[in-house]
Amino acid sequence: MGIMRMTPGSGKAWSHELVGSMLKYVAIIFGIVIFNLPLPTTARADSWDIASRFQVSISAEEAYSDNIDLRHTNKLDDFITTISPALKFSTRPRTRIAGGAFRQAPETGEENLVINGDYRPGFVFYADNTGRNYVSHDGSLTATYIWEKKLTFRLREIFRRSEEPREEEYVETALPGQYLLGTKRNLFVYVRNVVEPSLEYRFGRENVVAMSYRSNIYHTQDPSGQDSREDSATPRITYWFDLRNGAFFEYNLTRGYFDRNPDLTGQGVRGRYLYRFDPYTTLFGEYAFSLRDFDTPKVRLPVPIFPRPPLPSLDYVVHNPNVGVERIFSPTFSGRAQLGYYWQIPDQGSDKNGPFFDLSLTNRGERTTFTLSLRGGYREDFFTAENLGFTKSYSALGVLSHRLAEKLNVGFRGGFERAISYEPDRKENIWNVGGDLSYQAARWLSLLVSVSHRENHSSISSESYKENRGVFRVTATY
Repeated sequence: MGIMRMTPGSGKAWSHELVGSMLKYVAIIFGIVIFNLPLPTTARADSWDIASRFQVSISAEEAYSDNIDLRHTNKLDDFITTISPALKFSTRPRTRIAGGAFRQAPETGEENLVINGDYRPGFVFYADNTGRNYVSHDGSLTATYIWEKKLTFRLREIFRRSEEPREEEYVETALPGQYLLGTKRNLFVYVRNVVEPSLEYRFGRENVVAMSYRSNIYHTQDPSGQDSREDSATPRITYWFDLRNGAFFEYNLTRGYFDRNPDLTGQGVRGRYLYRFDPYTTLFGEYAFSLRDFDTPKVRLPVPIFPRPPLPSLDYVVHNPNVGVERIFSPTFSGRAQLGYYWQIPDQGSDKNGPFFDLSLTNRGERTTFTLSLRGGYREDFFTAENLGFTKSYSALGVLSHRLAEKLNVGFRGGFERAISYEPDRKENIWNVGGDLSYQAARWLSLLVSVSHRENHSSISSESYKENRGVFRVTATY
């Protein structure tokens, strides 16, 4: 079984297939909701009982970019207008005011079904380059159902249709403002649909056994890009032997199907010993092992040669031992430090190795939230347009949001990544910085102004670029 092979003119069919997949899961969840919502009696029948589960909004955005194609030379600038209606849904009702937010926490501990959905199409219009006009889609769905406080089913889905060259991370554990590894510059529309169901069973206060699955389908209209599909299953267990000593273990099996590259079978094992030093500090030692086994490339030789020369192997393994500490400084402030070393050992070619580290601080205060992250080691990129594979990577990320006044918020963000890929051999230094100011003019009306700058300094000079962008957005919510 392989990924659907693209033929000229099949892009729309691919998009329709992904949209149909998303709508199928939405229909299932909607059916669950209908059967679980409390039906109002005649005495208390009120249209608000249903309307309070939905929220509608519309945004009008005007943006200016001085380099829409992220070119090194012959830059194009343009004004871009985006009109975005949006619909949100939640089983937790919202307040009876215009623009009222959904309830964030259950009123009692007996809430066993929680569903949240968000869908936002975007009608994008270029002032000068009208041939680039298109419709974007951004949808998400999360569902949680708990049986007897022990067995929990979760479903998560995201759907994207966009032309933004740098795509935000789609995994649930991603940090705000974290991007997928990639150096794509041209504005080709891509579609991604990720569905992640999981089942979790608690057999103690902190003992958990879980099973999760991911279906990740990616399609791009970029003729030089690569379509892909990921099927991944991950069982895991966390067990505490006593108050201080615990262990975590997980196994991952991934099957990757690619439009042109050899298909992939990936396996990974990660084990961690946990030691709780005190209620706020946990130390751990970890060992991770990964195996990447690629199918034999299908190469047609122009002239039959016997015996045929052996084809180069793409297979490799990665060893990554490390130690770390997690610390809760306060109910809103926490941090993590993880240090180790990795070895990548390919079947053919030279080994690659280096230090591994992951440092982060997170604060979620009433007025100020921020995330600081510093990471180094390696990343694997298989399910994007470029399919860069094993890449040495060092990155820094900072995101800050602060409420200056009751209705006024300011935000800052910045990121840097140095990526070294080997096939082809290239080095990238990608960085971005930006800020925004938002004002809640009324309960139903918000305004936002944003500016940003991003650059890529590549070892391939034609791939380097700089871009400045400004955005003004008005959002009305009911």
